Amino acid sequence: MMVNFGVLVLPLFAGILAGYALRKRWHVNLTRITFAIIIALIFSLGFSIGSSDDVLTSLPRVGWSALFMASLTILFSIVLVELARRKVKLT
Repeated sequence: MMVNFGVLVLPLFAGILAGYALRKRWHVNLTRITFAIIIALIFSLGFSIGSSDDVLTSLPRVGWSALFMASLTILFSIVLVELARRKVKLT
């Protein structure tokens, strides 16, 4: 399923603009709402994975690839942040 880029980016920018425009007038703590939405998204992702036989059979292979890529991302993030800190002489 291909998602149009604008479907993802437009709500993001609309939220940024609304937050910027209303930052002094209207402050709402959205922590609980955001957490509930994230939990619902994780549940729906798990439901879609569990209901697909194709995804379940390929999950071990995909899981190892994802673990490898996530590990490299963390490793290079740490290395590059350390190099940047040394470059600007932060402790």
